[in-house]
Parts: sequence; structure tokens; C-alpha cells
Amino acid sequence: MKARIYRPSRSTTQSGEARSKLWLLEFVPELPPEIDPLMGWTGSQDMRREVRLNFGTKAEAVAYAGKHGIAYEVEEPSETKRKLISYSDNFKSTRRGLWTH
Repeated sequence: MKARIYRPSRSTTQSGEARSKLWLLEFVPELPPEIDPLMGWTGSQDMRREVRLNFGTKAEAVAYAGKHGIAYEVEEPSETKRKLISYSDNFKSTRRGLWTH
């Protein structure tokens, strides 16, 4: 039973960082998914696949894994630079690009 501890990246549809501050502990799947022959649904016998634990800091997640004897791997988040521009920048007289419409 191995787990990975990581901080998820923000969704591509959101501009804020609301759910990207927490650290997650997620178990690595041990069994491959199975396809039900009758209905075609995908399922698995691995119940740990459903468990996702949220922690406020990386230290809390590592302490939890250590206390419960869970082998873990920590994935450090990559820092992204956000380029902040305003909508009004599209209409500046000093704009260098061509106006497309």
C-alpha cells in the first residue's frame, strides 16, 4: 500500500487558487480497473482508490502517513507565474499587436 502526497494544480476553468492550497494524500491503485461485461461500466476491487485525504500542510500529510505506517512519495508542486493583465489593456493606444476584429 503506497500513497502519494501532492498539492493539486488549479483547474483550467478557474482563475483563483481556492482548492489548490490543500495537500492531498491519495493511494496508488494496486489493481487495474475492470470492465463489467454486461453493462460496460468500469469498476475495481481496490477500495483504497476512493480515499482522498485533505491536509492543510505537507508536514501534516507526512506525519499522518508516518503515524499509520503508509509508504508515501511526496510530489513537490511546480510554481507558476501568473501574468496579470487587465481587459482594458486590449484597447490601449500603445498596444503593439494588431487588432484582430
